[in-house]
Amino acid sequence: MTRPGLAARLAAYRCLEAVDAEGAFANLAMPAILRESGLVGREASFATELAYGTIRLQGLYDAIIGSASGRDPARLEGPVRRVLRLGAHQVLSMRVPAHAAVSETVALMREIGRPGVAGLANAVARRMSEAELGEWCDRVAPGDSDAALAIRHSHPAWIVARLRQALEADGRGTELSSLLAAHNEPAAVALVARPGLISRDELLAAVRGGEPTVLSPIGVLMPGGDPGGVAAVRDGRAGVQDEGSQVVALAVCEAPTLGGGSVESWHDMCAGPGGKAAVLACVAAQRGASLDATELHAHRSALVEQALRAVPAGTVSVRTADARVVDRTYDRVLLDAPCTGLGALRRRPEARWRRTEADLTDLVHLQGELLGAGLRSLKPGGVLAYVTCSPVLAETRGAIDRALAAAGEGFEVLDARAAVATVTGTLPEAWGSGPHVQLWTHEHGTDSMFLALVRAPGKPAGAQ
Repeated sequence: MTRPGLAARLAAYRCLEAVDAEGAFANLAMPAILRESGLVGREASFATELAYGTIRLQGLYDAIIGSASGRDPARLEGPVRRVLRLGAHQVLSMRVPAHAAVSETVALMREIGRPGVAGLANAVARRMSEAELGEWCDRVAPGDSDAALAIRHSHPAWIVARLRQALEADGRGTELSSLLAAHNEPAAVALVARPGLISRDELLAAVRGGEPTVLSPIGVLMPGGDPGGVAAVRDGRAGVQDEGSQVVALAVCEAPTLGGGSVESWHDMCAGPGGKAAVLACVAAQRGASLDATELHAHRSALVEQALRAVPAGTVSVRTADARVVDRTYDRVLLDAPCTGLGALRRRPEARWRRTEADLTDLVHLQGELLGAGLRSLKPGGVLAYVTCSPVLAETRGAIDRALAAAGEGFEVLDARAAVATVTGTLPEAWGSGPHVQLWTHEHGTDSMFLALVRAPGKPAGAQ
């Protein structure tokens, strides 16, 4: 039987292996690994922190390993590289005594069947323990160029370049280092009290040590633990949802339409996995509106139905279809577009290493098709809300500009700041120069969500 300390490190190693070799998502792989390993409590938390932190910072650690070993980490075997990265995180970023981190790194190398390189592991781990992380950063990434920041904060260089462009466009050109650093801080677990199903006060009372979110009027921050342990989460009255996602979903409901009818019809074009759809559905139920929730993939449609299970019957219709095919029109449309997800890097430790600029090109094309369909699906005076979990200009302002140029005259870009200000109880001026709103992880403590609002021309026939 593997001793507990080594068992936790082995579980972290298995998570890295699943992410690297099998294309797994860390947040899905790790819980299963912990169950199989029988790890709970402190050991489970240690293994999770070790795995996620190592994945986030592997770019920096590779540079340090290369310096400490005199070898190119890319030329090392995958298993050897993973163990050394885990060793680096323990030595440089966790409260593990240096002697323990070194000896456990050697033990893990033997445990995975690489005893022949245990000596290398010992030498590299000892060398890394001879300096603090800041000193290593100064050695391997001196200066403050974008290239140095990419290594220091462990981001691919192309992502750093895109984030700088987005920050500069938002008047935040000096904040790149702060944003990159924020991506390496684990995100707090945010719960949403779905309107009409449970109040925030009721949810707060059910979450020991919970705190109200600052921006969202329906959010609660958990201090730790399993959200599944909260009864309201289990039965669908509440859910796990980033605070920024809550804010933009509520803002969709506040956008001013010019419809003349008393009953509005709403559409969530890309509804999976269902967090924003659940908020929309709950507000729609309160207002007597109806919501169509469309999702392209059947397995994600099932997730939407699960998220909506507590919504009053008759409010929502979930369908598996391609939203680019326009067969209905609506007063209010949400396009939460497929995107690079570069605004949620703190939640998805492996995402930064998987995305490429080629992915961005493909996604921009898809976003354009979806935006065109969304604009065509608006009733006269209806509003489309375009949302991405990415601040990249090609996916945000650029996408809106291209779509409006193709759509023709008459569409009006609304000031999204007003809707966000209404939701958050702030002033519109707090959200930049407009008309769009860009949330930032380092500034707002949320994912870096983007929101644009576009209203269709005209009024319904017969309207005064």
